Amino acid sequence: MDWFKLSLQLNKFPIERAKKTLEEIQNIPEHEYAEYQRKRKNAIIDYHIQHNDFYREFFNWDGFDDWQHVPIMKKSDLQHPLKDRLSSTYNTKTAYIGKTSGSSGHPFIFAKNRFAHALSWAGFQDRYRWYHIDLNKSLQARFYGIPLDFYGNVQERLKDRISLRRRFNIFDLSEKKMEDFLERFKKSDFNYLNGYTSAIVLFARFLKDKNLILKELCPSLNICIVTSERLFEKDQQLIEDALGVPVINEYGASEVGLIAFEDAENHWIVNSEDLYIEILDENDHILPYGEEGRVVITSLYNKAHPMIRYDIGDIGCLSKKSTLKKPILEKLIGRTNDIARLPDGKVVPGLTFYYVTKTIIEDNGHIKEFVIIQTEMDEFKIEYVSKQEFSEEQRAKILDAIGTYVGENLKINFERKDILKRSRSGKLKQFISHLK
Repeated sequence: MDWFKLSLQLNKFPIERAKKTLEEIQNIPEHEYAEYQRKRKNAIIDYHIQHNDFYREFFNWDGFDDWQHVPIMKKSDLQHPLKDRLSSTYNTKTAYIGKTSGSSGHPFIFAKNRFAHALSWAGFQDRYRWYHIDLNKSLQARFYGIPLDFYGNVQERLKDRISLRRRFNIFDLSEKKMEDFLERFKKSDFNYLNGYTSAIVLFARFLKDKNLILKELCPSLNICIVTSERLFEKDQQLIEDALGVPVINEYGASEVGLIAFEDAENHWIVNSEDLYIEILDENDHILPYGEEGRVVITSLYNKAHPMIRYDIGDIGCLSKKSTLKKPILEKLIGRTNDIARLPDGKVVPGLTFYYVTKTIIEDNGHIKEFVIIQTEMDEFKIEYVSKQEFSEEQRAKILDAIGTYVGENLKINFERKDILKRSRSGKLKQFISHLK
């Protein structure tokens, strides 16, 4: 039984039509690819100008003559109630609804029409097949967080079961938990490991300290895919040595899907089938291959919600070897998360705070930006930009979420600011540790 395929079909995601469309796109010759991209870019703009009041007002539409005149969408532009940003042809029941992690400090809720979401999954399936991974048959060791409320937890574990994923809860990465992880690998036939870079790095360090190679203890393991955070060269070597399998870099975002995936020659192949990727300078000018700038993405098939010239918040560079059909991501800067260390010895990846943000995100646009800073082993500060001070109810909700996902008996200070300090690249890290 193809459980993953069945789960998509039961949720009314037309995966077979998406796979057929993806194959047709991939068969377009290089010399015809510019015309394919031109038609898709024009079609998605035309659709949202006709059916999306939010985008028509955002664009300030008075005719379209040059792609470079299409305005850049920033995350802060999308911090309005979702109902105001949906196309008139969709609603929250007919579209897929998701939340961004808020790792850039700008969380928001987004929508994708079901075909666009299915096309994203078709892309993931296609890339995973490069390494003989079949999402319907290959067993995944999943190093991600998980909602801890009863409904969310049960729902996620059911999805894991159907999708052949076995969850390794990374909210606690203490040595005792690592021992538990190790025992699970010894007893299971995992085909690949997928998860947050920082969590997998910590597990690799644990294995190295014990002079263990995971592949020797779990012979079925063939590959490790890291995502959501930047992978440094020294960390990649550590993971490969400790796991005994190749490490593959995946670059994606929930709101747009797969952005780039590393091939067997260590090239990050950019998804040019359902996305259009540009590198822009600080004045929004398109940069040539080889120059470093802001990564800006257009989702070519998302009719439910405009993701057109969307500044994802990362800095990158496309290789000079790139072509329109096969862009190669040469460099990516960003998505580096610190690690929180607690008095009881618990070690928590910075992305754990994603689950805190999911708890406090309200679809009303009041919370504009936030960062969480660890100042002492047991003390954290939340700096935020909002229309008004957090209410006692909001503070209690945040404290409860931190107690659930991070740890108890922590001191949390709140500080409302007019503006938050950014890095030199312009990024705003959601979590910062000041511990040595």
